[in-house]
Amino acid sequence: MFDIIKAIILGIVEGITEFLPISSTGHLVLVDEFIKMEQSRAFVDMFNVVIQLGAIMAVVVIYFNKLNPWASQKNSLEKKQTWTLWKKVIVAVIPSMIVGLPLNDWMDSHLMNWLVVSVALIFYGILFIVIENHNAHVQPKVADLNTLSYKTAIIIGLFQVLSLIPGTSRSGSTILGGIMVGTSRYVAAEFSFFLAIPTMFGASLLKLYKYFSHGGSLAGLQGIILAVGVIVSFVVAYVSIRFLLNYIKTKDFKIFGWYRIVLGIVVIGYFLIFH
Repeated sequence: MFDIIKAIILGIVEGITEFLPISSTGHLVLVDEFIKMEQSRAFVDMFNVVIQLGAIMAVVVIYFNKLNPWASQKNSLEKKQTWTLWKKVIVAVIPSMIVGLPLNDWMDSHLMNWLVVSVALIFYGILFIVIENHNAHVQPKVADLNTLSYKTAIIIGLFQVLSLIPGTSRSGSTILGGIMVGTSRYVAAEFSFFLAIPTMFGASLLKLYKYFSHGGSLAGLQGIILAVGVIVSFVVAYVSIRFLLNYIKTKDFKIFGWYRIVLGIVVIGYFLIFH
């Protein structure tokens, strides 16, 4: 029963942090210090990845019409634009597949620790502040998602590769990449959301495959715990996405940069003092 409550808490953390550029991994690493499930380490590692499916489904629900090339209310041009958008997403996801698949196990073994997470939090927090200050009076070159070129999509995909380092934040790296190559904050955020669909869906399937192929199961309450985490993550992510889209219409990302820096310092301080 207590593990279900913990799953709710972790689902809330995942839902809030998956699409805000503040690193869901960084938060889950810290939360794991205080909220430990009475389950195997393999199940917890799988749980922390697969609950992202809930967050991804929030994107699908919010943008279902925009992402659906068969929508009856779309004319031929709009359907063509939707297919083109999906092609750009697929092209952009290729770099992280090429790098991430062969290095997945190595990164889990060597990079999933508090020091890497905290350094990444602080470094990209500073980068957000620097880039936003630099772009304060710069007009974006791409203010419409339909005008995003394949070249720009690939560059954003290359930035997503950076998020393979825990604490970087997948949304943070892709949004930052988009802004650096001239997209508006809104376009960068939306493309980051769409890029998350194949990326996180693939990551979740890979983690499930590894979990079950190594003898894992969803016995007892485990299936319920996982389902609760996914559902809570979906609901909270839905609200978080709506919040971020409204927020960036009038404000920049600097507040998230400062938050990352503070969190990184807190993580370092906690582990140095208590470990």
